[in-house]
Amino acid sequence: MSTEVATDRADGAAPVLQTVLAQTRAELIMTSRRSENLLVTIVFPVFLLIALRSFFNMPMDTLLPGVLTAAVMSSGMVSLGIATGYDRYYGVLKRLGSSPLPRWGLLVAKIAALLVVLVIQVALLLVLAAIFYGWRPAGAFWAVAVPILLLGTIAFASLGMFMAGALRAEATLAAANGLYLFLLLFGGVFAPLPGIAGGIAGFLPSAALAGSLNGALRGEGVPAGSVLILLVWAAIFLVATALTFKWE
Repeated sequence: MSTEVATDRADGAAPVLQTVLAQTRAELIMTSRRSENLLVTIVFPVFLLIALRSFFNMPMDTLLPGVLTAAVMSSGMVSLGIATGYDRYYGVLKRLGSSPLPRWGLLVAKIAALLVVLVIQVALLLVLAAIFYGWRPAGAFWAVAVPILLLGTIAFASLGMFMAGALRAEATLAAANGLYLFLLLFGGVFAPLPGIAGGIAGFLPSAALAGSLNGALRGEGVPAGSVLILLVWAAIFLVATALTFKWE
C-alpha cells in the first residue's frame, strides 16, 4: 500500500513540475518581448556604474556592490512587480489561476526567468568593471557573491510579487518606482547615511544586500548581520506574497 501511495505522489508531482517549467519558458519568452523594459533594466545599472565612477570617482569596491544591488532591485522589485501587476490587470493571471499551476509555481517560474536576466546584468557589469576600471575579484568572490545575489533576488522578487498581487496595476507602478528611488537614495546602497538615519537604513534589504556584496568583493568576509537581515526580509516577503497574492 505504501508503495502505491508513493507512486501516486510521484505521478502527481511530475505534472506540477512540468507546468512550472512550461511557465518558466513562457516567462522568458514574454520577458524577451518586452524589449524596451529589458533595455532599461539592463542599461540603467551600466549607466549608474559609468556615471558614478566618472563624476564622483567612487572606488570600485564601494561602487560595484551598490550597482549590483541596484540591478537586483530594478529587475526583481520594479520590472517583475510592474509586469506581474499588469498581467493581473489584463486577466493573464486569472487564466493561469484556472490552470494546474499553483501560486508558488508562478513565483518560482518568475524568479527563475528573472535569474536569467540577472545573470546577463551581472556578467555585463563585471566585464565592464574588469575591462575599463581594472577591477579583479578578491578571494573566494564567486563562491560568496553568487548565494548572496540569489538571496537578494528572492527577497526583491518576492517584494515585487507582493505588490503586484496586493495592489492595483497603477498602484504597483507607482509604489515600485517610488520605493526603488527611495532605496537608491536613502537605503544605504552606495554609502551608509550618517547618524540615526544610517542606523535605520542598515536594517533595510537594500543596505543588507549592498553590505554583503561589499564584503564579498573585498574578500574580507561577509558581515553575518547583513546576511541575516537579508534572509529575514526574504522570508517576510515570501510569506506575505503567499498569504496575500490574488490571481485577479
